Amino acid sequence: MIHASASIDPNARLGEGVHVGAFVYIGPDVEIGDGTVIGPHAVIEGPTRLGRDNRIGPHAVLGQPPQDTSYAGEPTRLEIGNRNDIREFVTIHRASTKEDQVTRVGSDNMFMAYSHIGHDCIVGDHVTMANGATLAGHVTVEDHVIIAGLCAIHQFARIGMFAMLGGGTMAPKDIPPYAMASGNHAKLYGLNRRGLQRNGFSGEEIRQVRQAYRILFQSALRLEQALERIEDDTSLDSARVAHLVRFIRDSKRGVTR
Repeated sequence: MIHASASIDPNARLGEGVHVGAFVYIGPDVEIGDGTVIGPHAVIEGPTRLGRDNRIGPHAVLGQPPQDTSYAGEPTRLEIGNRNDIREFVTIHRASTKEDQVTRVGSDNMFMAYSHIGHDCIVGDHVTMANGATLAGHVTVEDHVIIAGLCAIHQFARIGMFAMLGGGTMAPKDIPPYAMASGNHAKLYGLNRRGLQRNGFSGEEIRQVRQAYRILFQSALRLEQALERIEDDTSLDSARVAHLVRFIRDSKRGVTR
């Protein structure tokens, strides 16, 4: 169903069962997957691709050009997966030309009112961003992350999988996987143990991650020494711990501690 007041460019492509509300604008080079529902006054500009069964709230704006002073109108892209709940007044921008020219958002995410995803961001699956949470440009958010209201993530920072950020957190550095962080500037407040349990981590996986966390962040070892100790400990040989180690080794902005 398409409301009579909606404005849809002839070059936009809408899948089966797409619902378009009143006063929606959909520009050229926009592709919208089957079953997607778009609320009133939403704006979607291209090049943008949305998967199937997304829910776009009233006044959301997707695919606007990047907020980058060097941007000169190049055809960069926004790609969004399936079954996302994108609430009212959310903004998600297309990429700049400084990386691979695409902003990527995965599937099964919830972006609450007024949250923002900047240019060149990579957001995984099952991510929750509460009201007013903001990602600057070039931010990476891994799967199953919870970002509470009014958080701000610095450009090029990364948030590791299953991390949880408390309300109002300012994160200028990477937040490691599995951790809880809060404050301005962010500090770590232990392991997100309840979140790991709710997401099916076994008792042994939680024990291994907790022990690695203690070695990294609660011992007197330098970071490189802590990483080496974890890698040498055969009792910590698991995919979960290996991801934590790799995430820290790959850090460019430094890791929150």
